[in-house]
Amino acid sequence: MENTSENKSEKRACMGILAHVDAGKTTLAEAMLYSAGNIRKIGRVDHKDAFLDTYDLERQRGITIFSKEARMKLGSWNITLLDTPGHVDFSAEMERTLGVLDYGILVISGADGVQGHVQTLWNLLKQYQIPVFLFVNKMDQKGTDKEALLKELKQRLDERCTDFGQEQKESDFLENLALCDEALLEEYLEQGTVSAAAVKEMILTRKVFPCFFGSALKLEGVEAFLDGLVRYMEEPKYPDTFGARVYKISRDSQQTRLTHMKITGGSLKVKMPLTNRKKEEPALEAAWEEKADQIRIYSGADYEAVQEAGPGTVCAVTGLTKTFAGEGLGMEENASAPVLEPVLTYQILLPAQADPFLVYLKLKQLEEEDPLLHIVWKEQLGEIHAQVMGEVQIEILKNLILERFGINVDFGAGSIVYKETIADTVEGIGHFEPLRHYAEVHLLLTPLPPGSGLEFTADCSEEILDKNWQRLILTHLKEKKHIGVLTGSEITDMKITLAAGRAHQKHTEGGDFRQATYRALRQGLRKAESVLLEPVYEFRLEVPGQMIGRAMSDIQKMHGSFLPAENKGDVSVLTGKVPAAAMEGYMTEVAAYTKGCGRLFCSLKGYEPCHNADEVIAGAGYDADSDPDHPTGSVFCAHGAGYYVSWDQVEQHMHVDSVWKEKTVQESKAAVPDFKKRQQDSWASEKELEEIFSRTYGPVKRSHNAFKKKTASLPPAVSGGRSQRKTGDKEYLLVDGYNIIFAWDELKELAQENIEAARNKLMDILCNYQGYKQVTLILVFDAYKVKGNPGEILKYHNIHVVYTREAETADQYIEKTVHEIGRKYQVTVATSDALEQVIILGQGGARMSALGLYQEIEAMAKELQNQYLEQEKAGGSFLFQSLPEELKGFMEDVRLGKKDFL
Repeated sequence: MENTSENKSEKRACMGILAHVDAGKTTLAEAMLYSAGNIRKIGRVDHKDAFLDTYDLERQRGITIFSKEARMKLGSWNITLLDTPGHVDFSAEMERTLGVLDYGILVISGADGVQGHVQTLWNLLKQYQIPVFLFVNKMDQKGTDKEALLKELKQRLDERCTDFGQEQKESDFLENLALCDEALLEEYLEQGTVSAAAVKEMILTRKVFPCFFGSALKLEGVEAFLDGLVRYMEEPKYPDTFGARVYKISRDSQQTRLTHMKITGGSLKVKMPLTNRKKEEPALEAAWEEKADQIRIYSGADYEAVQEAGPGTVCAVTGLTKTFAGEGLGMEENASAPVLEPVLTYQILLPAQADPFLVYLKLKQLEEEDPLLHIVWKEQLGEIHAQVMGEVQIEILKNLILERFGINVDFGAGSIVYKETIADTVEGIGHFEPLRHYAEVHLLLTPLPPGSGLEFTADCSEEILDKNWQRLILTHLKEKKHIGVLTGSEITDMKITLAAGRAHQKHTEGGDFRQATYRALRQGLRKAESVLLEPVYEFRLEVPGQMIGRAMSDIQKMHGSFLPAENKGDVSVLTGKVPAAAMEGYMTEVAAYTKGCGRLFCSLKGYEPCHNADEVIAGAGYDADSDPDHPTGSVFCAHGAGYYVSWDQVEQHMHVDSVWKEKTVQESKAAVPDFKKRQQDSWASEKELEEIFSRTYGPVKRSHNAFKKKTASLPPAVSGGRSQRKTGDKEYLLVDGYNIIFAWDELKELAQENIEAARNKLMDILCNYQGYKQVTLILVFDAYKVKGNPGEILKYHNIHVVYTREAETADQYIEKTVHEIGRKYQVTVATSDALEQVIILGQGGARMSALGLYQEIEAMAKELQNQYLEQEKAGGSFLFQSLPEELKGFMEDVRLGKKDFL
């Protein structure tokens, strides 16, 4: 049972109040609470006694810095009202609340109309798909015109902004409402009215935006606004399964850590265990499980402790130390990356006696509360850096650090926060194999449209890499910010796809995949064409008409662009975009050359290619290959020790075939297919291989120069006597059948239709090849999954074809065969399994890739064809007559153009 007087039959909703600074947002919140009877006295920002301005600095500065919660009983509704910051420097705090809102209240200043930041807020509400009620405030001031303001709302925001004021005629109201939706218009024309249920649905689905007008300070229009909320809000529906969305981390006066969240399903009880694990996720290395020690329902600075919080409740929970803003608990997923981000980074200057690293650890607490601060410790420089929205936030941070930690800091000059992306698709490969460790990861990096952020996905068969390993790799990709290779700036606007990978049955640990994943991403970025991005402002510049020429010239000099100027009486309006780096100090310049008559509104539009990239990159002096914390190369193992391989040499050492071929490579080698080999995740351990070997050949008895063996399961040509050095009189080629089939595009396509046809075609090709090379050719097919299969060896024309027995893979068969004969005879193994190739080398055999075999067979066909044509020109056919029988029919078909070598 809850300790509050809350009735569970009451309807619950969470509403957020948003506005441009000085629009009267906090004043409206006070008026709503007072009119609803939830507070006895209406506070004022200028009197420094507002109910929701609980922080001293807020009262001193007269602005909202942190979002606040207030409970409001409104008829049958139990509403949580979130008052958010209006100043642009604290817009990140505002955006964090959007993920928990059921409805938004957008406050417009009647004296100023739709200001620059209002447009940003409107776009955010649209992106988060939040239904909106509008309250046009300060209508008591001289010069305000309701009709003109409504027209501006329709033009600047949405044409479906509709006056819901009570003073208008019912027929006019219904007609204006019906024009917002075709279905509603039909209802109105048929019935002459519109139902309240239809209006609720229209508001909920953002098909209409109710507008109310009044003065919050004088309580004018506030009652009508509250009546409109009660009448037209729809109660959200919540599932029974527990879920919660964290939207803020804060600390109370006793420095107790508070996790502010909204319950989005089920209920939360005191001492209930919470975790960041998901049912479908593996055991995360950073997993946590903690209990909710206390559940608080805040209203202003006061709170009430409850035993249980039901669905729709906004509460603060103690006892959680690992949560973060935007985190989803239970059934809830984590929130996407925020839209509004700081574009300036500053060095935090410390007092001489302060230990920078200890201060850094303390400042990380502030990053918990505002993740976009991105507190960074630059070890080589011994400096702390933070990302900040602007000058006002800097002043607040300085006061906050002094108050909380007793440290008087300053901030250095700001610099622009750049980002990086890529212009082409590449494959990044990371390998991590020091002694007794093993992991390899292949990632596809694909550019996305501007503003997309990072997307992570997997397109990898579980036969290649177990699902748990795949999930772990995706977790490692998501767990940190990744930097680019141009300036070391954060990367964005790309899709990162797990395409392939490999683990070792005995030696792979979770941390191995973290190393391989990070190295794969860095290697891909090193190979790609990277693009430096800079923040770009969307601006609205209002200047006297005679000064518009100066304004246009300034924007052009700043490498910006703009639309044709609009004339509004004596004022000209210029809108467009301009690099943020060029706008520093321009607001002061506008005020100077317009003598205070000009106004400049800026909001972050996003990131675009940098206008002076070469200059910025040179100035950064970043060397990606020398960054010890973000290596671009990989670690491989040989002779019992790990060794480093630079990023441009990784492909020559990788153990899993490439899954991506660049278009230019495909075009230049049109005759060579794009090999896409699917690898198996695990391979037999040494003990398993020895057991299979023993079952097949009996125990291995070693002497200083001989291997005793049984030969019943080997093709006759492989049976041999005592081991000697390689004589060179016999040469063997072992071919991993299915590996080749799925590596050659022609055979792979055929296998998808008929696997037997693909096998037969490969056998025919290799028969022709054997006739040309005159080697003992053994073609091996996996049959290890066939229950009870004893294995089979048959002669197909001039080659030996082996189907392995149950529990024996082609790899294992090839390994033991090479082990048997590799020290005596010349043995080559054709496979694109890189790990298998390494083992073959260790057994004394030579290796040939699927691509190498393909090219050699193609070269054989061309050579024979050329020789045949030369003989034909010479009038003889000796070459044709001397060919082995297996090749005669083949060459005749080639001569007549009936077939290619495949």
